[in-house]
Amino acid sequence: MLNTTQKKKGKWKKQSQVSGIGFGLDYKKLVFLGQLLMVLCQQVTSEKEWDGVVITQADYQGLQAFKNELIDPKGVLRSWNDSGFGACSGGWAGIKCAQGQVIVIQLPWKGLGGRITDKIIQFQALRKLSLHDNLISGSIPYSLGLLPNLRGVQLFNNRLSGPIPASLGQCPLLQTLDLSHNFLTGTIPPSIANSTKLYWVNLSYNSLQGPIPGELTRSSRLTVLSLQYNNLSGILPNDLGKLSNIKTLDLSHNFIKGSLPSSISSLSTLNTLNLESNKFVGNLPESIGNLHNLSMLSLRRNRLEGRIPLSIGNLSTLKQLDLSFNDFSGEIPTSLSNLLSLSFLNVSYNNLSGSVPNKLSQKFNSSSFIGNLQLCGFSPSSPCPSQAPSPSFGIQEEAKKSRKMSIKDIILITAGILLVVMLILCCILLFCLIRKRAVSRKEKEGTAATGRAIQAEKGGPSGGPEVETGETGGKLVHFDGPMVFTADDLLCATAEIMGKSTYGTVYKATLEDGSQVAVKRLREKITKGQKEFEAEVNVIGKIRHPNLLALRAYYLGPKGEKLLVFDYIPNGSLANFLHVRESDIRVEWPTRMRMIQGMARGLFHLHNNENIIHGNLTSSNVLIDDNISAKISDYGLSRLMTASAAANVIATAGALGYRAPELSKLKKANTKTDVYSLGVIILELLTGKSPGEAMNGVDLPQWVASIVKEEWTNEVFDLELMKDASTIGDELLNTLKLGLHCVDPSPASRPEVQQVLQQLEEIRPVDTATTSGDDGGGDPSASE
Repeated sequence: MLNTTQKKKGKWKKQSQVSGIGFGLDYKKLVFLGQLLMVLCQQVTSEKEWDGVVITQADYQGLQAFKNELIDPKGVLRSWNDSGFGACSGGWAGIKCAQGQVIVIQLPWKGLGGRITDKIIQFQALRKLSLHDNLISGSIPYSLGLLPNLRGVQLFNNRLSGPIPASLGQCPLLQTLDLSHNFLTGTIPPSIANSTKLYWVNLSYNSLQGPIPGELTRSSRLTVLSLQYNNLSGILPNDLGKLSNIKTLDLSHNFIKGSLPSSISSLSTLNTLNLESNKFVGNLPESIGNLHNLSMLSLRRNRLEGRIPLSIGNLSTLKQLDLSFNDFSGEIPTSLSNLLSLSFLNVSYNNLSGSVPNKLSQKFNSSSFIGNLQLCGFSPSSPCPSQAPSPSFGIQEEAKKSRKMSIKDIILITAGILLVVMLILCCILLFCLIRKRAVSRKEKEGTAATGRAIQAEKGGPSGGPEVETGETGGKLVHFDGPMVFTADDLLCATAEIMGKSTYGTVYKATLEDGSQVAVKRLREKITKGQKEFEAEVNVIGKIRHPNLLALRAYYLGPKGEKLLVFDYIPNGSLANFLHVRESDIRVEWPTRMRMIQGMARGLFHLHNNENIIHGNLTSSNVLIDDNISAKISDYGLSRLMTASAAANVIATAGALGYRAPELSKLKKANTKTDVYSLGVIILELLTGKSPGEAMNGVDLPQWVASIVKEEWTNEVFDLELMKDASTIGDELLNTLKLGLHCVDPSPASRPEVQQVLQQLEEIRPVDTATTSGDDGGGDPSASE
């Protein structure tokens, strides 16, 4: 038992009677002996169940050396005290142990600088080293590859330099190696292939040189090989087909040359093949059609030539195909029309000729085909010789030939068509000239035309929409806004197809004064009757919000045509802005977050102020204005459609990956299904992946959830965002959590859009300058 304390020779002492023998000890020493005695008792009780609270001397010294080489401005390693107690019981940040030995060092997003110590060799039990998204510089120590139990190395998004240690090939258990986004130089060590359990290798965004080692083809377990954005050269290994489990092969933005090896067609598990921006030459092998699991194929910016293989039409799972900026010639194979899952196609800037298959021209806009001087039929401005250009917004389908015609017949028919076209154009020109003279005469005679223009600007004499009956018999209804044009102006405008959807066709129309508008021609058979249609469209036309695309006018033609007129947004959709842009253009996190917040505000206004459910929210229906802010389009259009047409739209959204799972049974959208779609777009902006892509057989929300569950959260985010992860890491993680909350399979568990907006503004407070703007149209001075 302990006796009362006594002060002896200036030090506080305690006396203890043990078996009748008294002795004096310093208090600190006594505490230490007590702790040691407790540990010894635990060992005596059960040596096999020792919990490793006391760290081994070698690992303790290793951690001290590790700490001394790092710069810790945030004080993250403050818990690494000098005593060593608590190192293996959860008291030291980022450290996990087993039997007193360090098995995990995990310190991502901590703002750490300095370098990695060579004494890391002392962690003989280390399984995982995760220091990604810091500011660590210097070289990767050679001794790292001498750790026999090492399984995972995540050092991406740092400032590491020098070569990749060849010793990493001596790690028999190594499974994942991610050194991307550093300043590494030298060649890829062939010895890496000696780590036979490797399934994930990411060395992208460095300055590595030389060829891809042929030895890598021995890594039969490899599923991901990402080497993009380096200075690699040489040719591809001939034995590439030995990578029997590869799913992602990204070699883009290097200097690899030569032809594509025929063995590439043996990669039956391949899901993503990206060879963009290299120097590949020769023909694309016909055997490419054997890659039946391929979802994305990009050969953009190479020197490939010859015909596009017909066998590509066999790739039923293909969702993205980019063959642009090559030297492909001949016609576009009609077999590409069989690719029902294809959501992105680009064959622009080649030497293709002939007509674009009808299904492809209807599904994809002209940007997919431009730059092929002998290609026709993909827009009204590039009609094929046997086609007559449409004088207005109607698309004339090419007549199907029931018999073969002689050259003489073709010449006569072509001449007749050209004559008809010339007559039609002359009539239109004459009509426009007569109308212009009539307008000028009216302006000289009095103030009638002036009053009409003022009335249009003010929204009519009663403050409501202005109704005008055109000389052709149609009816144009103007809502408030800066544009003033007549029905005849609209019908005389030149038009270019921008895209097609379930609702109809969208055109870019250039008016006589040079101004541009977007015109959506609705499919006549799926819209409601005129009386019900006008009641609904007049409600939509009054909606104004900075994050909603304003409806400016609508036109009802004498033969049942229905046109909706919107502001033209040159930047296009969020889908194109995110997925179809030049490789040197980055979309920074503040920009992406501004888009997310803008969508949430627009959707909140629809739900709470207008009582409107969007029902078809996708990244293709979100436009990007000149301020790089989001504007939701196509809202309320389901109200203009018949019930069967609205159900068809929901089915289309499901095919694209944005539809909430319960809609397969409900058939009717609600606020929670809109939130689900918003959540998918949030994940799309975070990951950089299109929801239409096949990701190991699951959709985007399921794929993200599976990665997060395996604690590989950093692998979820777009590589562009990971460059700044040391400063925005918390915002990315919190937004990811919110996005997953929005796509919860249970509708009751999803938040309402108001809660989503509040959380977004808590994650990243909004500058008031970004929340104000135009009225959803083209006048930046107007606010909500």
